[in-house]
Amino acid sequence: MADIDYADYTTDAPDILFDENDWLFDLLEESSKWPWKTVRNCVSILLFRSIQSFTFTLFCLFQMFVTQTLVTMVAHAKLNQMNNSNARVLHLTEARGVKKVVRNICENVKCGHGDCVINLNKSPYYECKCKPPFQGPNCKSSSPCEPNPCQNGGSCVKGNRRFRCVCPDGYTGIFCKTASSDCYVENGETYRGDVSTTEQGVECLDWHSNFIMGNNTFNNIVVSLFSLQFRNPDGDDKPWCFFKKQKQLGWDYCKVKKCSEVKPQPDPSQFSQCGISQPSRTNRIFGGSKSFPGAHPWQVSVQTRPIGASYEFSHMCGGILLTSCWVLTAAHCVEPTDEFQVVLGGVNIEKQEGMDQTIPVIQTIVHENYRDTPRALYNDIALLKLKVTDSPYCAKETRFVKTVCLPDQPFPAGKLCVISGWGATEKKAHSSQLLNAHVLLISEERCKASHVYGNLLDNSMLCAGTMNGGIDSCQGDSGGPLVCEQNGTHYITGVVSWGHGCGVKNKPGVYANVQTFLNWIKKMTA
Repeated sequence: MADIDYADYTTDAPDILFDENDWLFDLLEESSKWPWKTVRNCVSILLFRSIQSFTFTLFCLFQMFVTQTLVTMVAHAKLNQMNNSNARVLHLTEARGVKKVVRNICENVKCGHGDCVINLNKSPYYECKCKPPFQGPNCKSSSPCEPNPCQNGGSCVKGNRRFRCVCPDGYTGIFCKTASSDCYVENGETYRGDVSTTEQGVECLDWHSNFIMGNNTFNNIVVSLFSLQFRNPDGDDKPWCFFKKQKQLGWDYCKVKKCSEVKPQPDPSQFSQCGISQPSRTNRIFGGSKSFPGAHPWQVSVQTRPIGASYEFSHMCGGILLTSCWVLTAAHCVEPTDEFQVVLGGVNIEKQEGMDQTIPVIQTIVHENYRDTPRALYNDIALLKLKVTDSPYCAKETRFVKTVCLPDQPFPAGKLCVISGWGATEKKAHSSQLLNAHVLLISEERCKASHVYGNLLDNSMLCAGTMNGGIDSCQGDSGGPLVCEQNGTHYITGVVSWGHGCGVKNKPGVYANVQTFLNWIKKMTA
């Protein structure tokens, strides 16, 4: 545990510094003419610590449409040794068809107790990433423990000027982000864990940090597009990161062990970490896009057949992996005349995949207050207990099978969250490919309006989607997950339950509110 100081710190409002004439922002504004996603995936910064003089040339081939004509441009980027300590940056020095690079849009932005980072997803293409407990657009106000910055079930303890996270067994770090079993294999190029502290005990900088990209002898920079979870982008001996100390940029190896040095901890109730998914290699489209393996590793296909039947199981509903041996789903998916199995890991339910785990269900528990009415479903939640397959485990943790975290606090209305599933509803045959879509949480007040659902709703439910119609839970499965992300960790917020129509105006999807059932879930799975 470590105490963290906090105090109010007033900062000026950020200045929007980008030049409207810069080619990158022209592309962003002209998205209908330019395939910006291709450019964004191609233009990247390669961070490399200069220990001896050498030059590295990166060839980046990317294609763009210009007035409906495909033009191929090859960008030659050169890595040059910096004069000051270990700071290094890739500078675009030559380009065919492109003569400009992007200005440092964070140059004069003031973020108080935080750091300016590049964010290409929305204008003005930067944001202040605040250090807990500081909040707000300029990281100037402090609110320790509200919301709780401690992850993986950690408790936040507030003092007069300090707060600390008390971590549960098996988790360490300032904010309880790191599992004791967290480790890397080989040189850690594939490491995607949450370790963000150096061997010196200093917090790592975000890869998109302006302090990294601005700390060089060039006035212009190329925007970084490295994943936040990368910790060895250049193939060094082990995971590493940049850090800021006494206003100087440095680097150090991360405080994480090699897997061969970590003793296995056979705890059947917990995987190494909950709520951590594989980073996606493809962009997500708003609504119904195909999912990459490992992007939703807690997603479960709940499959059924009548008791005593000899034919194969078929997909019926979605589910959510809470622990190695427990799956959460909707109560209306559970029929007493059926037997169940679950399939985890894969994304195509019509063929066997190498990452699949198929596990029989040995017990079903439907909430005792579940009620099915003609217009609504109440307390629509159930648990499935899985059979032990490799004692003491039922489901086994892999890159493609992980548990989701239970929430420790409700998420606010307007929060952008994700639903996933194979699209099975009573009105539509399912998709063979796992799909996902983004939805907004809708306030209880709006969802209880007379022209929406009125008095049909109670505290066992929540709404998500859009009041204008379109994407809602019809894109997922009954019993499937509504997951919200906070600080890189994913929390199960809702279970797909019911709705009036599919994508109908003023009729968003209705979900079982997991926050309401936390005590019941913990009691049943204890």
